[in-house]
Amino acid sequence: MPKPIRYLIYVAVIALLAYNSVYFKKLDEVKAGNTSFDAARYARDFWQKKLTPGLSKAVELNALTTLLKTDKEKAFSAHSHALGIGNIRYFLVKGAGVVSDVEENEVTLEVGGNEARIATEYIFGNAVRDASGAIDINAFTNSMDFNNVSAEINKLIREKVVRAFKSKVKKGDRVVFHGAIELNREHLQVNDIEVIPVSLQIEKP
Repeated sequence: MPKPIRYLIYVAVIALLAYNSVYFKKLDEVKAGNTSFDAARYARDFWQKKLTPGLSKAVELNALTTLLKTDKEKAFSAHSHALGIGNIRYFLVKGAGVVSDVEENEVTLEVGGNEARIATEYIFGNAVRDASGAIDINAFTNSMDFNNVSAEINKLIREKVVRAFKSKVKKGDRVVFHGAIELNREHLQVNDIEVIPVSLQIEKP
């Protein structure tokens, strides 16, 4: 094959490869592909539109503990939520009690003859996210986004609920609360319940 023809074929092949390796997308498509999930925004919307309005459905804590002692299966089936199988379940609860102790990490309430510990330092886990039953796991494309929502909800609790409460609460105060608790169906403990708060209101005696 003559040299000029080989050269033309070589140039044509290079041009073809270059053409196939370069393509253009609409700007809207590029932006859509680069959009990341905003867990903080999702958590704020969940707080305002689902969690706070859903507090009216919370079960009274003393009534729940009584039912757990007399009919555990009914208590779990009627009032608990979880996003998977297993013994760990979450409850949305409410109640009122008198502060008997204020510590760095928690506030203890006497609630109708029972004790409840309001967490004020270690706010973590999925209790609040899952207790309402208002989040659909199928709406998330990956577990990281789902777990980030929990972290952002817990951040809201620390900033919106716990910070002001800790600065004001005193022994002897009456506290009205809403929150979430985690219980293990197979290893049930109802005498040492920790509440992750969603709302805390101090009523001075």
